[in-house]
Amino acid sequence: MGEDNNNGNGFNYFIGNYGGAILGGIIALILCFTELYKILVTIVIVLAGILIGNYVQKNKSNVKEKLKELIDKF
Repeated sequence: MGEDNNNGNGFNYFIGNYGGAILGGIIALILCFTELYKILVTIVIVLAGILIGNYVQKNKSNVKEKLKELIDKF
């Protein structure tokens, strides 16, 4: 009668399993061709700085000890 898409050979099965990868690849290509990745890299660096600063502020004593150990090694 009709094609059984649950057997692993159908188009819907393929899209269901690999749709996210295909969409991610298309978005990555668009970002590369329009050079919007520079903005994203900047945002990621800023967010990393915010997270590191927050971690250092909340764990001052641990960071201080680890830095002291690192300096002592040199």
